[in-house]
Amino acid sequence: MKQNKVKNSKVNGKWFAHQKTIETLNTRKLANHISEHGSIYTPDVVFGVLEKFRSCLVEMLLESKRVKIDGLGIFFTTLENTEGGAESKDKFLPQKNLKGLHIRFLPDSSTETDISSREFIKKAEFVNAETFAGTLDDEQSSSGSGSSGNQSSNTGGNTGGNTGGGGNTGGGNQPGSGGSDMN
Repeated sequence: MKQNKVKNSKVNGKWFAHQKTIETLNTRKLANHISEHGSIYTPDVVFGVLEKFRSCLVEMLLESKRVKIDGLGIFFTTLENTEGGAESKDKFLPQKNLKGLHIRFLPDSSTETDISSREFIKKAEFVNAETFAGTLDDEQSSSGSGSSGNQSSNTGGNTGGNTGGGGNTGGGNQPGSGGSDMN
């Protein structure tokens, strides 16, 4: 639990759930985990496939393609423009007028594999993170990245803040809004 301490906020002093990550799996650890689930493939083979997936995913995204992984979701990119825009089409310069190119993820919401936010919350088990305080403190201090890499006062975790597929050009999080960008 985390108390909102933002002055002048309508929810100042209110308490919100706050996500705590207990471990970050790197590619090698994920490959080992997959291999241990009755796979006929060794951890090295799984690692190779995951590494190839990563490099091909980035390649396809940079070619302006969306990548759909059935049962998981769609990876895509969105652009973030600088404030004010360009005076004219001819004066638009990517290095001057673009602030960012973001990788977004839209969870699969087909009926049999729905992992959208509304359904995913039904599958999750929520516990008091204070019972894992020692584990959490050790993981966060060793990774140096905190629980999500986003140190603002957000209280949830949607990835991309967009369910329409058209892109999101800024993302901004508001305390208590539940938004968290995957940048």
